Amino acid sequence: MDLKLKNKNALVCASSEGLGKAAAIELAKEGANLMICSRNEKKLTETFDAIKEISDSKVSMMMADLSDSEDLDKLHKTSVLELGPIDILVNNAGGPPPSTFGNTTDDQWESAFNLTMMSSVRLSRLVLPQMKENNWGRIINISSVSVKTPVNGLFLSNSIRMGVLGWSKALSDEVAASGITVNSVCPGSTRTKRITDIFDAQSKATGKSVDEIEAAASASIPMQKIGEPEDLAALIAFLASERASYMTGLAIQVDGGSARTFT
Repeated sequence: MDLKLKNKNALVCASSEGLGKAAAIELAKEGANLMICSRNEKKLTETFDAIKEISDSKVSMMMADLSDSEDLDKLHKTSVLELGPIDILVNNAGGPPPSTFGNTTDDQWESAFNLTMMSSVRLSRLVLPQMKENNWGRIINISSVSVKTPVNGLFLSNSIRMGVLGWSKALSDEVAASGITVNSVCPGSTRTKRITDIFDAQSKATGKSVDEIEAAASASIPMQKIGEPEDLAALIAFLASERASYMTGLAIQVDGGSARTFT
């Protein structure tokens, strides 16, 4: 299937590892030009080199702190300078740390809101004028299955990601007539550093081994396994394509069937 992404320009946030890296690689395989970013220069360089090995698309990289509005301005300007107007924005910032209501401070709430919510708001505000001018654009937010089924121990994620989901749906209505789609993808348990950290935290809290925690998590998933980053990346590439031009305002889970909801 030709997704018609060749020479489209994509900005993929937090793309040095995990879901962001998988999304960037998948888009590159489909011919999109890329700007990748991260706060970790070593991992970012490794991802840059990996993409160059599998694709002849143009790839640029930049160090950026997604919670810093000045960094986001620089990231956007550099992306446009090196690639051209951004056609595809993948909002991704990793998840807030594990937490419960009782042990979460005001500073942690503000930090999580600024990173998870405001990075998406700010970058979308920057790319939308050119998308509207071109009458074409894709904004894809990497969220979490916690917006479908709250996850114990992820209080910040459960709360703030719902705000991103509401904003995304409202924005999709506002820009739909301009040929721009806005969707969210909601991974369940996926083999990334984040899930490893969650398993470690649960292990310390319960006294069970990490292997026992993973086995229990897998047993609760109808497909009986933890997902892989590539599972989510395939959906992101499809939503970025012309094939998904009539799909907007959606929040689609990729979770092996774990969410107990139809919507």
